[in-house]
Amino acid sequence: MQFWMEFFSIVAAIALVVQVGILIALFLQLKRTTESINRVVNDLHSRMGPILTRTQILLEDTQPKIANLVEDASQIVYLARGQALRLDLVIGEATDRLRGQLVRVDRILTGTPEAVEDAGTQVRRTFWGPVHTMSALVQGIKIGLDVLRSRRNPEPVHETKEQEDELFI
Repeated sequence: MQFWMEFFSIVAAIALVVQVGILIALFLQLKRTTESINRVVNDLHSRMGPILTRTQILLEDTQPKIANLVEDASQIVYLARGQALRLDLVIGEATDRLRGQLVRVDRILTGTPEAVEDAGTQVRRTFWGPVHTMSALVQGIKIGLDVLRSRRNPEPVHETKEQEDELFI
């Protein structure tokens, strides 16, 4: 049994030596990786430093310009709103005037046929009334003359209805 004890002790010692070797290898690899990462970080830092500095300077230079730009845009919007309100008032006033003119034109156009009809009625009364009266008077005189002629001449006078209608036209 003693043999077995020595054998297991030797195997355990060898296992411990192998573990120590693996741990040392891991330590060395971790140290190399850490150094490599430190170099990359330092390189990145050395490259990003100027970029960040330039970006900072650019932001400091453009910040007042951006503020002025925003202020100018705000002023433009304010002025545009005022102009839009004025334009709305002008268009509203023009629309009201146009509506009034259209109502006036409508009254004129509506009144024109009535005026023409009234003028036609006046012409009929003032012109055709006396013409009809004159025509009736001429017809009366003609009939009177025909009656006088018929007493002198025994010939009957044949007047047709058409002749009478022609005189009244």
